[in-house]
Amino acid sequence: PDFDRKVEAICRECVGENITAFAGVPSWNLAMMRRVLEYTGRQNLLEVWPNLCMFAHGGVEFGPYRRSFEALIPSERMQYMETYNASEGFFALADDPSRDDMLLMLDYGNFFEFRSGGTIVPLEGVECGRVYAMLITSNNGLWRYEIGDTVEFTSTNPYRIRFAGRTRQYINVFGEELIVDNADRALIAASSETGAVVGEYTVAPCYMSLRERGAHEWIVEFEREPDSREHFAEALDRELRAVNSDYDAKRRTTLERQRLTVVDRGLFLAWLRARGKNKVPRLVNDRHVAEEILAFGGEKK
Repeated sequence: PDFDRKVEAICRECVGENITAFAGVPSWNLAMMRRVLEYTGRQNLLEVWPNLCMFAHGGVEFGPYRRSFEALIPSERMQYMETYNASEGFFALADDPSRDDMLLMLDYGNFFEFRSGGTIVPLEGVECGRVYAMLITSNNGLWRYEIGDTVEFTSTNPYRIRFAGRTRQYINVFGEELIVDNADRALIAASSETGAVVGEYTVAPCYMSLRERGAHEWIVEFEREPDSREHFAEALDRELRAVNSDYDAKRRTTLERQRLTVVDRGLFLAWLRARGKNKVPRLVNDRHVAEEILAFGGEKK
């Protein structure tokens, strides 16, 4: 609730210090860093903190935010290191800045198991390239607790993972089985192709009617507009079809190309603050979040 007061205090106390690293959720750190630039009148963060060299991030997939941070911190020596911690425990961390995965920490008081469909798989039974829901038994007292996250193994010697999304964040209204990892990968590729920088996004289904096929509505906030929105929509659709064969199959039958709704910059952050949240739900299997955000935009206007 006192985010603005905290940011103002950080500006007063820290702009004259030799800050070299910061940590936290990307969206809120991005908002804070922009305020630092407003406060100082500088063009980028290196003009404020010339020795800045690391951001330890977590909580959400960093890919969609990377280009925004690279614009704020134009430095080749800047390192972005992911951590995977939650209320239930600390599970993994990046130990090599040249990789995009994390080392699973086996000595942090957690016993790991993984769910694939209805099958529980022990750690020694996991396979690279498969997406699993993670279960933990911990010295905190949790017993075979499913934390709600999915991960993909990139190595089994040692065990390395990528965060793949939330078990409850998916869209499967039409049998397309779209998950957050698919959406993030397609979004990054489409942004790269069109020169766009996406600040935030969420996706919801648009239901079929007697005369219309179904679709997905992508509600997007651009930090930098693409060369054209039509090009962006075409590239996004193509990449989604490339990374998800189920989505591609449904695009041939029951699904139209996604509908792109662009909202004003800052709307998602304002919605998060008003709702007391710190993460935007990426994929929702109904329209309640989308309608709430769109209505909130109407209220703000």
